[in-house]
Amino acid sequence: MEGGGATAGPPSVLVVGAGVAGLAAARAVHRHGLDVRVVDRGHRPGGRLATRTWDGRPVDHGASYLTVGEEGRRDGFAQVVAGWEVAGLARRWTDTFGVASADGRSTTTGPVRWAAPAGLRSLAEDLARGLEVDLATTVEQVTTTPGGRPAVDGVEWDAVVLAMPDEQARRLLGPGLAQEIRDEVLSRLDVAGEPVLAVAARWPARVWDDLPDGLFVNDHPVLGWVADDGRRRGDGAPVLVAHTTSDFAIAHLEDPTAALPRVLEELGALLGVEPPSDAFVHRWGLARPVGHHDEPFLLRSTGAGALAVCGDAWSDRPRVEAAWLSGERCGSAVVQTLADQPAGRSA
Repeated sequence: MEGGGATAGPPSVLVVGAGVAGLAAARAVHRHGLDVRVVDRGHRPGGRLATRTWDGRPVDHGASYLTVGEEGRRDGFAQVVAGWEVAGLARRWTDTFGVASADGRSTTTGPVRWAAPAGLRSLAEDLARGLEVDLATTVEQVTTTPGGRPAVDGVEWDAVVLAMPDEQARRLLGPGLAQEIRDEVLSRLDVAGEPVLAVAARWPARVWDDLPDGLFVNDHPVLGWVADDGRRRGDGAPVLVAHTTSDFAIAHLEDPTAALPRVLEELGALLGVEPPSDAFVHRWGLARPVGHHDEPFLLRSTGAGALAVCGDAWSDRPRVEAAWLSGERCGSAVVQTLADQPAGRSA
């Protein structure tokens, strides 16, 4: 990996992870005039903003939607979403979902849920525009140099941001990281993640007539959520996306394809419809954090640089807005930290 060796120019920042948090962090760094590079092992940016093109049509099989809360209105996320709306990238979907339980059906009303006509990944691609983003790039280990700069796979940087779930970040903190820093950061990365299987199913026509735009499924052995992707996308396509419970996913992580018939059977029983004409399943090993951090990000000076961690676990509840806010705040804090330690840079 080529990157930021010692230099008298702008500080160099590496962001590992091209999901919403990583891209927001990189944009904040870039906005302040620092050199920033984003790397991700995936072939497309977005992380859990995942969209698959299925016979020419996008289907969201990761995050289902995004919302804008008070923090987002106060700290800039609302302006980002408004820009997406003006550009035709985001659309107001609904504020009402159904709830299915053993007692029957009901509805719940909340904030406006936003969707994306071209798929939620298109929003991540917009965030990545103008940034240096290297995909299909695997990172092995974060260390520190004797001079106190962070390094990734032997390449030095002024700051490294790990924009990912805690479990993934922990695996990158190798024995070459200064022991005091390693112990402290590892002790704080204590939020676990839980898995989900996402199943997209397609019918020749819309064979359901009473399904709301989205349906929360309570106390079900298999299903946790069903989205009407045709309504979400705005084209009326006969496509549904179901997310399983975490317990069901755990039992099928090794062979998610084998779980597909059971999911489709339960989906048909829930909605009273015949089996679909086509379907696929996607395994999310770390679909959402279980628990949260009280701080919006982790930032630790390494002496002559900084190491940071951000993501949606650094919030009271996981959501796209939380990931963006964590990344934005983290990136701005990294800039300030580097500005406060000019002696750590080499001429």
